[in-house]
Amino acid sequence: MHSLEFARLWMKITKEWKLHLEEELAPHLTEGQLHVLELLLAHQPMKPSDLLQYLSTTPAAITTLLDRMERGGLIARGRDDADRRIVWVTVTEKGQAEAKRGMELRDAYIQQALSRISSHNQQLLVYLLSKVANS
Repeated sequence: MHSLEFARLWMKITKEWKLHLEEELAPHLTEGQLHVLELLLAHQPMKPSDLLQYLSTTPAAITTLLDRMERGGLIARGRDDADRRIVWVTVTEKGQAEAKRGMELRDAYIQQALSRISSHNQQLLVYLLSKVANS
């Protein structure tokens, strides 16, 4: 079995990925905030509770994350006109710019890492990882 070697390599890759992204995204953005911005850009407007199905966290943690993002000018919250109990979350212009910057940084990092192997092996790697992810 190769599970120990896979686990070791996977942990190394993800640790390096997270460290690189956190350093490059600072001081205006975190990796978690980038993920939320991407979700909002794809589905906005969203209610905070809508984020639960995409994030492995609690409602309280989402509220805290959104509070920080709102203070940072990345998102805006607004009440629903028909039902004032509903809060909608949207991405601000600053949030759009930071999301674009974050996605470009992440893509450049991934391209650099993948450039070490051939195009064929990149396709094979993606194929194999999709098999592991969908099992």
